[in-house]
Amino acid sequence: MNTTPFNTLSFPGQKNSGDSIVNGVDLSVNFAGIKAPNPFWLASAPPTDKAYNVVRAYEAGWGGVVWKTLGEEPPAVNVSSRYSAHYGKNREVIGFNNIELITDRSLEINLKEITQVKKDWPDRALIVSIMVPCNEEAWAYILPLVEATGADGIELNLGCPHGMPERGMGAAVGQNPDLIEKVTYWCKKHYSKPVIVKLTPNITDIRVGAQAALRGGADAVSLINTINSITSIDLDNMVAKPTVGHQSTHGGYCGSAVKPIAMNMVAEIARDPATPTLPISGIGGISTWRDAAEFIALGAGSVQVCTAAMLNGFRIVEEMKDGLSRWMAEKGYDSIEAFSRKAIPQTTDWKHLDINFKTIAKIDQDLCIECGRCYIACEDTSHQSIAKLTEQDGARRYEVIEEECVGCNLCQITCPVENCITMVPQETGQPFLAWDNDPRNPFRVAS
Repeated sequence: MNTTPFNTLSFPGQKNSGDSIVNGVDLSVNFAGIKAPNPFWLASAPPTDKAYNVVRAYEAGWGGVVWKTLGEEPPAVNVSSRYSAHYGKNREVIGFNNIELITDRSLEINLKEITQVKKDWPDRALIVSIMVPCNEEAWAYILPLVEATGADGIELNLGCPHGMPERGMGAAVGQNPDLIEKVTYWCKKHYSKPVIVKLTPNITDIRVGAQAALRGGADAVSLINTINSITSIDLDNMVAKPTVGHQSTHGGYCGSAVKPIAMNMVAEIARDPATPTLPISGIGGISTWRDAAEFIALGAGSVQVCTAAMLNGFRIVEEMKDGLSRWMAEKGYDSIEAFSRKAIPQTTDWKHLDINFKTIAKIDQDLCIECGRCYIACEDTSHQSIAKLTEQDGARRYEVIEEECVGCNLCQITCPVENCITMVPQETGQPFLAWDNDPRNPFRVAS
């Protein structure tokens, strides 16, 4: 049994790990009334399952933690094994899959540890994730117990995609707007602190869930929860991974692979006229300061990290804080709020884009290594707008056929040399023209 006190310093030298001023920049946030020294929070997951882990996270410098989801007694029972991964080259984990359920520790122990941790670390955000059956009595019972811990707020786990939906919880609630609104209303009725609703991405339109949460009185939303997935098949035994005995099941997918999906959903809520000021905690594939900055630019007021911490440890937050603060100083942003939602005005529907804008590729011959990947990609799968030439000395040379280039960016994406291929905007002499006003659009809106 671990008898180490909760507040024992595990990271020597981290005397000021909770300071909000980093490199002369203020990283502090006030998210829906919840204050934290920086926007980097650990998401509700295995890394936040108990006091030992949470304290280590605070000592490492994390600004907040969402405690792993609490539920009714008796606690959940988990299986073995629980995780699998989608790998890239050199076994780089691109995506991570898990079939673990909510906490398998007793409610009493969790509440006791939450109380002590919040007492020992009053300057850090501490949110408690909760999931109980979809009836008011269950919520009315657990909420006063959680409020008594002194935690700063709660996060409603309405998105878990495996195990719990089979019991009428998790995504089974998050996929039903009426239930989202109802559960949120119950929580606001029986709990006095901020209520954050965690949304499932396993839905057609994420805005519907956010709107339902807002109608129920939510103070904020967090997203995304994990995505239904099967990462791989053991072709020798014909069973998916992770394997439990001789069987498997779909799990929740996370990690860097889900970042583009998560950012789009965050942006959809941020630019929805029905939820323009609803605070958003961004989750999904955040592993660097740049990832965090991108989420914040699209509307997030805080960011939550899980997979990156599980793969690399809690100390990654040091680089995140350092990198973000240096970039903010360079750009002249004196607070997180100063650039939050900055990218939203430039994020629009396809029909509003300028049809007359044109850009073409340009290859820097001094940087080109003559690999031919741009040529093959364009010749085989795109617009045949790169010419392959052979010099007198036998060297290969690739040049863009400008009149054929449509500016699709495929060559730039496939090129292994950074900045070798750039996209150059062209002067067309034509005015801005959106598709909804284009004469070629059979459903156009007349000017």
